[in-house]
Amino acid sequence: MNIKDTLSGNKKKTVVVGGIAAVLVLGAGGAAIAGVAGNDNLRGGDRDRAGEAALEHVGKGEVTDAERGDDDDVEAYEVEVTRPDGSEVDVKLDQDFTVIDSDDDRDDSGPDADDRRLSEDERTKAAEAARAKVPGTVHDVEASDDRIGDATAAYEVEVVTEDGIDWDVWLDDQFTVIDSRQD
Repeated sequence: MNIKDTLSGNKKKTVVVGGIAAVLVLGAGGAAIAGVAGNDNLRGGDRDRAGEAALEHVGKGEVTDAERGDDDDVEAYEVEVTRPDGSEVDVKLDQDFTVIDSDDDRDDSGPDADDRRLSEDERTKAAEAARAKVPGTVHDVEASDDRIGDATAAYEVEVVTEDGIDWDVWLDDQFTVIDSRQD
C-alpha cells in the first residue's frame, strides 16, 4: 500500500464518519425541536415574562412551574408560584401576560388551610387512614378546607383501588375519615 492509497482510504473514512456525525447531530436537533414543541413547559423569554407577571400579582415567592395554558382562546399561560410560607398560587395569564385568574384567595390573615404544606408525618397518617377506608394505592395527599356536611376536612387523599377506580377520601384534623367518594 502506498501513501496515496492510505490518504485516499482515510478520506473515505473521514467522509463516512463525518456523514454519520452530521446525521446524528441533525437527528438530535430534530428530536430536541420535537421535544420542545411537544412539551407544554415554558422556556426562555415567555417563561420569564409569565413568571414576572405572576410574581407581581402574588408578591413574594418563587416560580416553581410555568406552562402553556389549557384554553388557547383565553388562558395562554399558567404559572405556579410558591410563597416563602410554602403556600402555592396558580396564576393564569392571557397571551399578553395579563393576569386573568388565580387561586389566590389568601387574605391578610395568612394562607388558606388548603394552601398549607404538609409534613411527612401528616402525609403518612392521612395515607394510612385513607387506605384503611379504601384499600389501594395512594396517589396524592393534600391539605384541604372542603366542607363535607357539617365538618371541615383537613386532608384530602386520592386512592386508586386495585381495579383502577379513583376515590377521594376526606379526613378531619385527627385523621378520622369524614367521607369517601368515587371520583
